[in-house]
Amino acid sequence: MGIPFQVTVDSHDAGGQVAFWSLALGYEPEPPPPGFDTWRDWYLSIGVPAEELPEGDCQDRIRDPEGRLPKIWFQPVPETKTVKNRVHLDVTVSGGRGVDMTIREQRVRRHAARLVAAGATELRVLSGVVAGHFAIVMQDPEGNEFCVN
Repeated sequence: MGIPFQVTVDSHDAGGQVAFWSLALGYEPEPPPPGFDTWRDWYLSIGVPAEELPEGDCQDRIRDPEGRLPKIWFQPVPETKTVKNRVHLDVTVSGGRGVDMTIREQRVRRHAARLVAAGATELRVLSGVVAGHFAIVMQDPEGNEFCVN
């Protein structure tokens, strides 16, 4: 049996990342632990000083609504991203090799367009690099690389 894990992403604007990646992955903001109205309340309860917390509810986590896929925590950090990711997410929307390439490409382009409208940047298209593969390499609003395929 595997060991449960979450993906942690350093983030300058955790709330913005929550909104963007909820859209990108079909995830939802994770509610605060039972007994707390906001994540800010929870952070204060475990001793994080108020001056270290951003204003608002401190929503910085998302989850798969069905509970099958890993949770993601956008860990607030003061600095912005400066170098290429060593790990990236592949957002798989095409349906895979069993779907006609034209349809797969349309699905990828449609999802990528939604993400560009939400603040992502398209970097390059990968087509034919691997036979039967189509993907778009992108960056999220904070510059983290990911692929839509």
